[in-house]
Amino acid sequence: MRWQAQQLSAVDDGALPGLSRISGLVRTVRTPEFAGVTFYEVQAKSALNRVPGGSPMPFEWTVNPMRGCVHSCTYCFARKTHEYLDLDTGRDFDNRIVVKVNVGDVVRREVARASWARAHVALGTNTDPYQRPEGRYRLMPGIIDALVGSGTPLSILTKGTLLRRDLPQLTAAAERVPVGVGVSLALLDPVLQARFEPGTPTPRARLELICAVREAGLRCSVMVAPVLPYLTDTTDQLDAIFAELAAVEATHVTVLALHLRPGTREWFMSNLARDRPDLVPRYRALYGRGSYVAKDYRETLQARVRPLLDRYRFGRGVDVEDSGGDPGQWVHELRMPGGPSVAELTPEPALF
Repeated sequence: MRWQAQQLSAVDDGALPGLSRISGLVRTVRTPEFAGVTFYEVQAKSALNRVPGGSPMPFEWTVNPMRGCVHSCTYCFARKTHEYLDLDTGRDFDNRIVVKVNVGDVVRREVARASWARAHVALGTNTDPYQRPEGRYRLMPGIIDALVGSGTPLSILTKGTLLRRDLPQLTAAAERVPVGVGVSLALLDPVLQARFEPGTPTPRARLELICAVREAGLRCSVMVAPVLPYLTDTTDQLDAIFAELAAVEATHVTVLALHLRPGTREWFMSNLARDRPDLVPRYRALYGRGSYVAKDYRETLQARVRPLLDRYRFGRGVDVEDSGGDPGQWVHELRMPGGPSVAELTPEPALF
């Protein structure tokens, strides 16, 4: 059945009580195409989110078309944001998705203001803008069009292969404003994918996406993140993923170890206890009561990664997180056609 037909017949008034924190709520939608998922369609009053002052990020603004994510990554550090909606950080985050159905129009209105300084806007800083519901709601073309039409630079980080749909639009956009594209790919093993990121496109599909971005004439940064201790961190595993990234001509790589913030830690550890109970004591030892992996582990990971990245000649386009700072870092890479690339390693609070 067509999505619109499902929307019109699937309004669930019984789901509205208790969701007063979801401002602008218009209706709830359920459809067989997304079994077990409820969409909360809202009319957003604003779309551009200002990055807190003093942040070292190279962008001042973000846009998040949805809240919650059907990718269901157990390690996603945006999980805690669902608490602000009186929803839980586990299954609700995966299955109760807030959709800003008017986000393109709101962005267009906001960037049309005389005060708008055409500052860099980042997408994918909370939940993935190209998660599967984007195929039905088609929010991103309107957002991209609004930003580009106002002369605003933009960057996107995603695991979603739906980005391929918009490659012609992004390629055209790059003729007018700086455009950055990044893909997140943490592992190659389909068994581990099913355990830790069950709603994502397959690793092979994401490698094909990177290839498509490059063939479209755009640069493509890659986040090998998060590296999961004792699961995806052997030299052979890292060598395999870097070899694949070299084969598809990724242009910039950042490698980050898993970190476990409150809200994410509880959900990740409960899933780890179910799937790999033998690793629970080792994770507790690595993370203690904090969010960040122990310093000696970071140093060990760095020692493994550096020679491999040199082997595959990523050269100066490589960053390895090697400090005690926030591991939630990723690359925004902006490029104007015919001009220089600008790649910056930046703290990012809510993606991995």
